[in-house]
Amino acid sequence: QVQLVESGGGSVQAGESLRLSCTISGYMSSNNCMAWFRQFPGKTRASIAEVDSDGTTRYINDVKGRFTISRDNAKDILYLQMNDLKPDDTAMYYCTYAPERGGRCTQEWGYWGQGTQVTISS
Repeated sequence: QVQLVESGGGSVQAGESLRLSCTISGYMSSNNCMAWFRQFPGKTRASIAEVDSDGTTRYINDVKGRFTISRDNAKDILYLQMNDLKPDDTAMYYCTYAPERGGRCTQEWGYWGQGTQVTISS
């Protein structure tokens, strides 16, 4: 019954910005971590940014300093602010979530949205 819907993607030039959103409908436990994944054509989906229920964030080096992940817990909305976009950022972007146990993210990503396309031209 849980549904994730990504939005905010588009086609922009290098150096510009985009803000992605992920809305969650249906029941979801309060203690969960959330993440943004991206998938290049012909490659596997990989995590790029994660945020825990207490606000702790993690980023891969390729996006650190340019992307910011945040969440609105009351509204169950996940955001990804993407600045200084580069052609290598071109990909499908997905949101997901996982339960937390022992105060840590299990990274047991089990639900996915439909994805939103981001295309960066030089």
